[in-house]
Amino acid sequence: MQESPKYWKGIEELENSPEFAKNAFSEFADFLPVSEKNSSTDATVSPRRDFLKLMGFSLAAATLASCEAPIHKAIPYLNKPEEVDPGIANFYASTYFNGSDYNSVLVKTREGRPIKLEGNPESPITRGGLSARAQASVLSLYDSARLQHFAIKGQQADKDRVDQEIRSKLAATRGKIAIVSPTIISPSTKRAIAEFASRYPTTEHVMYDAQSQSALIQANGGVLPSFDFSKANVIVSLGADFLGTWISPVEHAHQYITNRKVSSDKKTMSRHFQFETNLSLTGSNADVRVPLKPSEMGQATLALYNEVVGGGAASTYNNAQLKKAAAELKANRGRSLVVAGSNDLAIQTLVAAINQSLGNVGAAIDTANPSMVRQGDDARMLRLVNEMNAGSVGAVIFYHANPVYDHPLAAKVKSGIAKVPLSISLNDRLDETGTLCYYAAPDHHYLESWNDYEPKRGSLSLAQPTISPLFATRQAQDSLLTWADNPQSYYNFLRANWRSILGGNFQQGWDKAVHDGVASGTLMPASAAPSAAAIDATQAISSISRAPKGSGIEFSLYEKVGIGNGFEANNPWLQELPDPISKATWGNYVSVPRDMAVTNEWEQGDVVKLTANGISIELPVLIQPGQAKGTVGVAVGYGRELAGKVGSKVGANAYPLATVRDNSLQYGGTVTLEKTGAKSPIAQTQTHHTVMDRKPVVQEATLADYIKNPKEVTEYDKIATPDGLEKPNKVSLWQDYEYKNHHWGMVIDLNSCIGCGSCVIGCQVENNIAVVGKQEVINRREMHWLRIDRYYSSDTTKEDFAEKGKLDTYAAMEDPSENPSVIFEPMLCQHCNHAPCETVCPVLATTHSSEGLNQMTYNRCVGTRYCANNCPYKVRRFNWFSYYTNEKFEAVNGHMFTDLGRMVLNPDVTVRARGVMEKCSFCVQRIQLAKLEAKKERRRPVDGEVVTACAQSCPTQAIIFGDLRDPNSRVSQVTRREDGERGFHVLDAINVQPNITYLTKIRNVEPSKKLTV
Repeated sequence: MQESPKYWKGIEELENSPEFAKNAFSEFADFLPVSEKNSSTDATVSPRRDFLKLMGFSLAAATLASCEAPIHKAIPYLNKPEEVDPGIANFYASTYFNGSDYNSVLVKTREGRPIKLEGNPESPITRGGLSARAQASVLSLYDSARLQHFAIKGQQADKDRVDQEIRSKLAATRGKIAIVSPTIISPSTKRAIAEFASRYPTTEHVMYDAQSQSALIQANGGVLPSFDFSKANVIVSLGADFLGTWISPVEHAHQYITNRKVSSDKKTMSRHFQFETNLSLTGSNADVRVPLKPSEMGQATLALYNEVVGGGAASTYNNAQLKKAAAELKANRGRSLVVAGSNDLAIQTLVAAINQSLGNVGAAIDTANPSMVRQGDDARMLRLVNEMNAGSVGAVIFYHANPVYDHPLAAKVKSGIAKVPLSISLNDRLDETGTLCYYAAPDHHYLESWNDYEPKRGSLSLAQPTISPLFATRQAQDSLLTWADNPQSYYNFLRANWRSILGGNFQQGWDKAVHDGVASGTLMPASAAPSAAAIDATQAISSISRAPKGSGIEFSLYEKVGIGNGFEANNPWLQELPDPISKATWGNYVSVPRDMAVTNEWEQGDVVKLTANGISIELPVLIQPGQAKGTVGVAVGYGRELAGKVGSKVGANAYPLATVRDNSLQYGGTVTLEKTGAKSPIAQTQTHHTVMDRKPVVQEATLADYIKNPKEVTEYDKIATPDGLEKPNKVSLWQDYEYKNHHWGMVIDLNSCIGCGSCVIGCQVENNIAVVGKQEVINRREMHWLRIDRYYSSDTTKEDFAEKGKLDTYAAMEDPSENPSVIFEPMLCQHCNHAPCETVCPVLATTHSSEGLNQMTYNRCVGTRYCANNCPYKVRRFNWFSYYTNEKFEAVNGHMFTDLGRMVLNPDVTVRARGVMEKCSFCVQRIQLAKLEAKKERRRPVDGEVVTACAQSCPTQAIIFGDLRDPNSRVSQVTRREDGERGFHVLDAINVQPNITYLTKIRNVEPSKKLTV
């Protein structure tokens, strides 16, 4: 065939000079000063005509660039690994545990690189659920801030030299050798530490937790009980955020929601009472929530003890809801549960006594098979800090521990390290603690490592490497064995430790355990006795009675669902994950009640100075409905100094505000607040707080009403027609689509959604969604395809029109209640059958598929944004910039800028360019894969084979996805069952006919309680 002739617009195109190529691939042209008249004497100012010439050149350059893809050399496998097929994903069972958050996971790899985590359904603990932090942890594997080599005094050093010097100095060490770590739930790691201690007999292993549960362990005989919320008809939580950050939230969320799901076949729900200071994720899901000060928590616990057990000293706390909670607890003996989040030994001792009296131990509380995910001992850590400063510690090894940042006595830890002759960091980066250590032997990432875990006695899980080490690091356990002169690799050491439980054909049992990721049995040695003695109920009552009354403004420290204790602070996905309650991103703040803000004339974003215990930090004010009067809340996990490019200098470090009392850490106290006069805007993804009594947006009802008549708990819009009132979908100018093969749809149960945000991160990871940073969030340009709208209840309704007038009523509706009820509503593209976006796109970039999907054709989109303007749900996202090439976003979206970071991208999903609209696709790549696999086997896809990333992530199974054309699919069955009862479409009256059905939220509250969001 004759070659087509080539044409050029100029010499520049013909020669394709480097300057031309540079301009062709630049997102923005260099700044060119332009003068309307060529009268300027400034040689740098160009006449308008030259500007137009430049524009012509730029357009030609862009045209040529769009026709030629950059050349990448492809190197084929000479000897292809048997398990790797290009374009085919492999899954490996593993485990995520960062010292506080446990998840059994399946690691999705493509061409040998991990790109996504899914929950492991085989796990009896997490049951296929996944936390937001676990979802995002795959990105930390490719974090360039990780220490990539061994180091001496921060400078790169040869590994053999480091090993030789450490062995020599350990052998000559006089005094204690301390290994400091957060909670370790790996039996083999503990055995490796014991092996190290046998070589160096003065070794002591000290565990501490940044958010300590030392008092809970101490009050229960040295073990952390396993709690099963599915076995409780009545739950009373005294400040425990068990759905968000307390102990094992993924496990607890699955248990909790078991008794919260309702249907026409199951019209019972558990009753949940929450007493707390800050409005937490758990408190927002409670049926009854009572705000109280931290100083009142002890008296509230004593009051509950008196009501349930009796015999205690008189309590100064008097609350009607607490008495109702006590009455319901007594009516449900053996089927109830009381938990407390406080680290006060007296409070935890009384709570243990209450549960014992109710017969909950052995039912909802299991002490025979305790949880292992919190083992920190406050007293032991405090003693070590004093010993370091006294000079009696000869060597200290920090293993994933950063006490210079996250311990209240950070200053003493820092001075103590300087007095220890030998200091070693096994942390993955030169963090606040690691940079003070003489030696650094960085650990592998957990996705590069072999390890085992026992989160609960009798339940084991394994981790296996899913990628070869990216850097010149070494697994920490191998380092300990090497320094102990044990030539065995940790992999062989691990296998040897498992022989005692696998027995029989060991290799067969080992292969099954590695494949499944979980196993039964126990390898964990007996728990060490707490260093501080327990107390009885009488002593606890005396301690609470003697406690001074609160005075002034009190503060309460808490963890956020995303950032947690700060370990993952350098993860941009977590930094941009909106807090479930405040919807704030990129930093912490001081949450204050509205009356305090009004009294002090504070506005949101005003910076105040908090001073407690002689420590001061400055943070902006956020007005938070539900915050207990006379209190403020501050999140820990921020204010890192050496986290990395993303996490350093974000927010302020609140850990120093915590105090030490009676050899335990306390996360509250008295604080003074002073307005600084500065302003710091808070990047929130949602600033409207109520839906102003608009039932078509979100709906809720009481359990009593649901039991009475399920068909009257949901309000449905009707349209007036000549034939009378009709459903909106009966009146249409559209020619309806006919789905002959598949019709994909989704059901979202508002009763099951707790607002944790795992689905948001799952969607972001799966679909290569860009991070935009704080300023762009403030500009309302966040890119999340899925958001979780949070709505507060209001004390004003449309019933007040007659008394207050419409304008005043509507204005008042915007203000949340002082102690509001909260409802969460995941919002994503509704894939409407009458999609308003499709009718306004001038280039058919958004179209309707034959299977009910609202499709986006990226290379056809010209960025008019008509579709976004016409979308009633506001779920479309516009790429204002090229987030993967514009250097403005390199600090926050850096993983898209480097070859290392781009390894996390999903090759099945296009990275969108500047000027393109994007939105939820119902994970069409997963749909196509399942259809292809079914086609190869000459069958239709089976229900459950296609699961969207959001549905797969959800620990409460609030999202169901499937084929509405399949009458046996779950989504089809639930849609039919709930039609006319709890099922509704958001904004049904506009007749866009979404393919997502929501289920009305049911609250187990008193029938007389008014529900208004």
